[in-house]
Amino acid sequence: MMAMWPKIVDWKELRFGVEIEFVGGNPESLELLPGWVISLDERQIDAEGMESGSELKPPPILWEEREQIQIMLNRLREQGATANWSCRLHVHIGLEPWGEDAVLPLIDAALEYQQTIQALLNTSEHRLLFCPPVTPDMRESYIKNPSDEAVLHEGRPQSHRCGINTAAWFDIGTVEIRYANGSVCDEEILRTIELCLRFVAAIGAGRKLSTDPLKMALELEAPIDGYPSDLPPPQWYQERCWLEESLIPILTPLAAELVPGGEIHHIVPVQDGIMVVIEKSGEHLFKFVLKPAAESWTVVRQVES
Repeated sequence: MMAMWPKIVDWKELRFGVEIEFVGGNPESLELLPGWVISLDERQIDAEGMESGSELKPPPILWEEREQIQIMLNRLREQGATANWSCRLHVHIGLEPWGEDAVLPLIDAALEYQQTIQALLNTSEHRLLFCPPVTPDMRESYIKNPSDEAVLHEGRPQSHRCGINTAAWFDIGTVEIRYANGSVCDEEILRTIELCLRFVAAIGAGRKLSTDPLKMALELEAPIDGYPSDLPPPQWYQERCWLEESLIPILTPLAAELVPGGEIHHIVPVQDGIMVVIEKSGEHLFKFVLKPAAESWTVVRQVES
């Protein structure tokens, strides 16, 4: 079979999607363009720590169709939706011109350039949990077993997918770039998409790029700035994360008993104890309220989703 990589493709001819997370607004009543999806189960966190907003996604589109994004963002903003520190922006780029032949070059590109892309997009430190790096071990695993499992992290569900996520090829035929901070600003989102499109097209063409962020942007003819801002989380959220990290090693064995094969997604204090939320692949979140006793933890109640 003839190799499909490298191949020069105009970045404007690549199909893409974008996951736009937001808080506020009224997602249940948002008027959608044809093919657009609002994920009402994908909630973010507002300033008071309450679940809020949603995630908005287009169908696969081309750069020349980007006006759809502007229309939907305008509708979001008219509802009062905003992006805060809890929101993310993920860009999916279709790999149709190269097929699976592009996956290993993208893994190699991630190993060389992931810190450069992260620096260009100014990824908030607290969001690195959601976009961990590709590792040399992943490359070796992929060569032995070309599959999504080879390029996924183990551990907390939030950190399974890398910042340059080639596992998305096996799900929907894309590479996903997960480093951008949240935004509902047209210009910031379009700049981010353009950078991702130009980067993937360059890797698809077999180009060698600089690891210096400014030089890379210039080589790609991509915007050098104007990407979504780094928004630091409030102190209460940082403290909650510190508490969570301290409790996860203690509660992991109990979580495995409560939901065999599950992994702790997050932990939050509630009025009658500590709520442990456990995710099992392909299933919904399981929520248990626990209370520490002298020698063990007691399950107070299970919370129905």
